Amino acid sequence: MGIYDLSNEMVIGIDIGGTNTKYGLVNHRGQIFDKGDIKTDGYATIEEYVDALHSAIYPLIQKFEKDYQLKGIGVGAPNGNYYTGSIEYAPNLPWKGTLQIADLISKRFGVPCTLTNDANAAAMGEMMYGAARGKKDFIMITLGTGVGSGIVCNGQVVYGHDGFAGELGHVIVRPGGRKHYSTGAHGSLEAYCSATGITVTAKKLRAENPDSILNHIPEEQVDSKSVFDAAEKGDAVAREVFRYTGQILGEALANFIMFSSLR
Repeated sequence: MGIYDLSNEMVIGIDIGGTNTKYGLVNHRGQIFDKGDIKTDGYATIEEYVDALHSAIYPLIQKFEKDYQLKGIGVGAPNGNYYTGSIEYAPNLPWKGTLQIADLISKRFGVPCTLTNDANAAAMGEMMYGAARGKKDFIMITLGTGVGSGIVCNGQVVYGHDGFAGELGHVIVRPGGRKHYSTGAHGSLEAYCSATGITVTAKKLRAENPDSILNHIPEEQVDSKSVFDAAEKGDAVAREVFRYTGQILGEALANFIMFSSLR
């Protein structure tokens, strides 16, 4: 039986976030050859977005194609369905409905493309190369524009019958609470503990506390970064935003550990 040589192969990893898309060229050891990012929004159609992605990444491919062969592309995306290769009704993306993005990327780049939920991709990455290396049972939580989760049991990602198992960001943690800006559900974890949720909390608390540094910022410019900066400066309101957010997130994580017995 011969030994398959992977040393001259590379793949593209793409992380589609609600605000930014990050990408990198990597090898089988997890070594990153090059990386970059583009804005996720600003494109009227998913096809225009894929074209912009190709325009950004192709120069990197050319940079390394003399020494490495591009074998495929892996994509992590909100509401990414591993079974179908489509993004399905993602609340944090500008395009609605079912998007056959794996096929679009595969045709545009000329190599196979595999898609999964962004948090599932993060969980696999941590299991192979990062903090969960050597572990077979754990939960990965991603905090960004939304709240994502990847659940690994016995070394396998939990997908469920339809590819969408384990959406812990949409678990209701405050029944009858804050309305989610996209799904319309009331009291979900994502409505409070995402960057978007932090912004909503900050705007509410600053309106009740006129002395806060946050009131020096135009309302439309208040975001999780400006709240962080204000907290670093000692602003009591900004710090309360993080205390409040951390309380809800901590309660949810404790519940996740209780029901799963993962560690």
